[in-house]
Amino acid sequence: MTNNKLTNQKKAYLLALLAVVFWSTMSSAFKLTLTYIPFDQMLFWSALSGCITLLAINQISSQRLRFKDLNRQALLSSAIMGLFNPFLYYLVLFKAYDLLEAQVAGTLNYTWPIALVLLSIPFLKQKIKPLSIVAVFISFFGIVVISTNGNLRIFELANPLGVSLAVGSAFFWAVYWILNMKDKREETGKIMLNLFFGSVYILAYLLATGEGIHLPIREALAGSLYIGLFEMSITFIIWLKALNYSANTAKVGNLIYLSPFFALFWINLTVGETIRTSTIAGLMLIIFGIVFQQFSDMKKNK
Repeated sequence: MTNNKLTNQKKAYLLALLAVVFWSTMSSAFKLTLTYIPFDQMLFWSALSGCITLLAINQISSQRLRFKDLNRQALLSSAIMGLFNPFLYYLVLFKAYDLLEAQVAGTLNYTWPIALVLLSIPFLKQKIKPLSIVAVFISFFGIVVISTNGNLRIFELANPLGVSLAVGSAFFWAVYWILNMKDKREETGKIMLNLFFGSVYILAYLLATGEGIHLPIREALAGSLYIGLFEMSITFIIWLKALNYSANTAKVGNLIYLSPFFALFWINLTVGETIRTSTIAGLMLIIFGIVFQQFSDMKKNK
């Protein structure tokens, strides 16, 4: 590997780790901010700030979005993707965080790669292999361990609605991921438009429910801005840069699995939750199932 390639790979690792650290703080940010603001208001202010941030970044880039060139297909695609993310995905996820401990909601949300495998059957017409079925059951058992706080004999969910919402949010994200894979537009402009439509949807939701929009108090606004910046906008740019610098996307892609473990550290440090052994055990089962699924795909492709 030449010096230039080696330098680029180091940049890729550093940027990927930075993105992972930012994303790992989100469970804590969600939970702490929700103590000051309702979950739907938090979504509105977060999505709006993320949209404005990406608009600014996009417009100073060399590949900036030219609004006069937008066609009906681009707007329709973003309207559909914005429905799934940020609107449905975060609306459901934030409500799950409202009902559950951060360690439970955050860990269950990491099941989206398994949701992606299941949804690839009807959406992408892919056949699920026996090894993939095994992987799904391994991760599903991890969900059960976390959802019951490790009390498998009684099998009583900590909060049935909260657990259903946390796992359900993973399916909304998986649908968005599939739609995004098929959309080849420039990323920052595309995600910005998705956030714009998502902001419109959440605004309509708040008006329809009679809640309206309320300027949040300082702590709530700061938390929402942090989420908008480092969950919905800037961190995606950092991650894309890392992928571009890397000689192989898999080299940095696998670093994402560090995020849930870092997240448990931040949850314990900032939210004050005592991290249960069942949470760590369940998380390891979920990650093992995901890695096992990827291994089975690699084995098939060889």
